[in-house]
Amino acid sequence: MAVYTHLGAEDLARLIAYYDVGDLVSAKGIAEGVSNSNWLVETTGAGGSGARFILTLYERRIDTADLPYFLDLLDHLSARGSPVPRTMHDRDGASFRMVEGKAAALIEFLPGVSPTRPTPAQARAVGEVLARLHLAAQDFPRTRANAMDFAATAAILEACGAPALATIDAGLPAMLDHARAAAALDLSALPQSQTHTDLFPDNVLMLGDRVTGLIDFYFACTGPMVFDLAVTHAAWCFNGANAYRADCGAALIAGYQSVRPLAVAERQLFPEIAKGACLRFVASRAEDWLDTPDDALVTRKDPMQFARRWQFYDEAGEGVLAA
Repeated sequence: MAVYTHLGAEDLARLIAYYDVGDLVSAKGIAEGVSNSNWLVETTGAGGSGARFILTLYERRIDTADLPYFLDLLDHLSARGSPVPRTMHDRDGASFRMVEGKAAALIEFLPGVSPTRPTPAQARAVGEVLARLHLAAQDFPRTRANAMDFAATAAILEACGAPALATIDAGLPAMLDHARAAAALDLSALPQSQTHTDLFPDNVLMLGDRVTGLIDFYFACTGPMVFDLAVTHAAWCFNGANAYRADCGAALIAGYQSVRPLAVAERQLFPEIAKGACLRFVASRAEDWLDTPDDALVTRKDPMQFARRWQFYDEAGEGVLAA
């Protein structure tokens, strides 16, 4: 269960009392997530009709200085109609509080389930919502650099080193040169906005073909909108055997472009950007693999999954947008 810091019933009730959400009724630890402690919280609600929230205690990989960007972005997008959870502010107007030396935030609960085998209709809906999010975020006043950009990806693989990468898979060291090539790309002239950059299916809530929630914005940053689309494409449009699903790929791109058509430069660079997006996950998974002890009770994520997706984009070239 992803609860690293134990908070007793009295601690939770005391924390909830700082918010105008009624009294605590129940709090259940949430198993999903690997970096933070999370609870599904039920309260009596401000009007007594009952309400549900997600309480997050930030344990690691989150710099407290970044929280105003993440939490204010949620409020900005929610106010503009994007299906993202609002941040609940306490009675003093603060978007987060400190608990036992760690930041805690109370977030609106949204209904829906994450698709395990996305359909083309679901992929199209996600493309549409992502494009609307990009447009809604363009006037957001804060910015945040991408800590996992192509240069950071190359640096992670360099730090792992070719000999260590080869212990994971003999084909992995070849990704080093590809990561260096991606780091040399200049994306500064491409249309920019605030981007999610981690929109895997498990970060999307849906009811049927309707998107009810985009969650987990803790990799969000300022950057090229097409990079966000490429990450989503790589995350949504392959099956468990890493075979490309052309129906989902075409639907995702069509949905996005029905709201925000890609510029010529974005279309031309899409294959290279998608390859760079794949390398980001190759790097993070390789780093985690090498840092995880052999006897740890953790299922490692295979970096070669995204190395194979990189190969697809390399072979498909600009044809991937025509598929």
